Amino acid sequence: MKFGPVPVAEAEGAVLAHSVGLASGRLKKGRCLTAADIAALAAEGLTEVTVARLGETDVPEDLAAARIGAALAPGPEAQGLVVSAPFTGRVNLYALGQGVLRLDAALIGRLNTIDEAVTVATLPDHARVAARQMLATVKIIPYAAPRVAVAAAEAMLADATAIRVNPLARKTASLILTRTPGMAEKLVTKGAEAVRARVAALGIELVSERRTTHVVADLARAVAEAPGEIVLILTGSATSDRNDVGPAALVAAGGRLTRFGMPVDPGNLLFLGDLAGRPVIGLPGCARSPKLNGADWVLERVACGLDPTTEEIAGMAVGGLLKEIPSRPEPRSGGAEVVRRPVVCALVLAAGQSSRMGGRDKLLEPVAGAPLLRHVVQALSASAVDEIVVVLPPDPGERGAALAGTKARTVTNPRAAEGMGTSVGAGVTALRADADAVLIVLADMPEVTAPDFDRLVAAFDPAEGRAIVRAVTETGRPGHPVLFGRRFFEPLRALEGDRGARSLIEDYPEFLVDVVLPGGAAATDLDTPEDWDAWRAGRGGASRA
Repeated sequence: MKFGPVPVAEAEGAVLAHSVGLASGRLKKGRCLTAADIAALAAEGLTEVTVARLGETDVPEDLAAARIGAALAPGPEAQGLVVSAPFTGRVNLYALGQGVLRLDAALIGRLNTIDEAVTVATLPDHARVAARQMLATVKIIPYAAPRVAVAAAEAMLADATAIRVNPLARKTASLILTRTPGMAEKLVTKGAEAVRARVAALGIELVSERRTTHVVADLARAVAEAPGEIVLILTGSATSDRNDVGPAALVAAGGRLTRFGMPVDPGNLLFLGDLAGRPVIGLPGCARSPKLNGADWVLERVACGLDPTTEEIAGMAVGGLLKEIPSRPEPRSGGAEVVRRPVVCALVLAAGQSSRMGGRDKLLEPVAGAPLLRHVVQALSASAVDEIVVVLPPDPGERGAALAGTKARTVTNPRAAEGMGTSVGAGVTALRADADAVLIVLADMPEVTAPDFDRLVAAFDPAEGRAIVRAVTETGRPGHPVLFGRRFFEPLRALEGDRGARSLIEDYPEFLVDVVLPGGAAATDLDTPEDWDAWRAGRGGASRA
């Protein structure tokens, strides 16, 4: 790849390295410069521009990131994760469900030594993760990566599992609490409440809670009778020795003690054992607080079937000083924001009248063996969107029938005749409550594919200022679909008549990012019989639908 300043007249086809403000608009970095862009730059009097020009031995950034992401997760569902579509040279890996992250740290380290263009960053090994949480990101730093580097990364990752999520394996637990003479009942209750919150946050059902005296015989009886896949013990007095009440009761119940104490503070006075194949965790006194402690690390791993060995507990020493560290907030009560995959809903506008079709319904025209409306919904179903809502006219007729058996949820708009704005409002109102963004899709666009939808979803990142994502053609012509973040839901609900969402784009250009779709997909909408005839006769319709 060649990088540096070149005369404007020689920059066509190169990638713009730095954004340039023009009277006609802003050319953003990463844009592949067209002849029209060159003319606009020249009209401003610019004679030189900094660009990156890819060579035959380069892999474009998005393709390079996608290939390395696919190599990291060759069986993503089996690994408990999902890989996003690429955007600006980045793909992200997200957890499908909660669990504990496992990494081959040495392999990931070697991966990052292949070439400075290739970077892979992850959460720490054994991190507890939630559904949709980001686990790792692959970023190609320049605008391309050397072909040999991408191939080397793929070869290094072949037949290896560098990253996976171990899901919840033990789903039930019992809790036993002991009370010492004179111990206040509220202290026992406080401990029970904290432990309940911990196991509930992990998705574990607490099937039994029992209180007993702080006596070996009584505690041993309770341990032997405890149901569930995990036995938790919170004693009224801290465990100070392997022969103290808690460990002694475990042994008396027929179990064995595998570890006493751990090099994590708070959490030193934990003990770990086994009773007929079931893990027994003696919780330290700090478990009465919701703040993170060593018991959290052990419980998380045990819940996911990753029972820690004594060597692994010893290894928790590095990073195990948890006291007074602002980056270690209370694990169940907020703290630092977790980066997660956003919930994106697709809103398909299918309530129009097809008034220019001469009596035919354009949404029922056959495309790839299915009515157009069904074809669009099927493409969305194969994409990363989390929900599909289709807005239909008051009398859906054959349009409703065309959606039978699909994943789409339908809503009718009694005001459809008043214009598209009312359909947008009706659809946004019907979205699921936890939606982070809505992808507004016109139902008469046959060339937009599942990978196209995925690229639009991948571009959405409100933290980076990308709260509106618009599809454009290869020539830069604005089109559809358009994605809006949650902050715009209220104005979208308020749209009336034929006033569409374009006004929001005009009012908030600072939140807009354009995503180029192949060919003319972003602008191919078919409103008349002549449009359909021309499209069917053209190569674009044959190749993309």
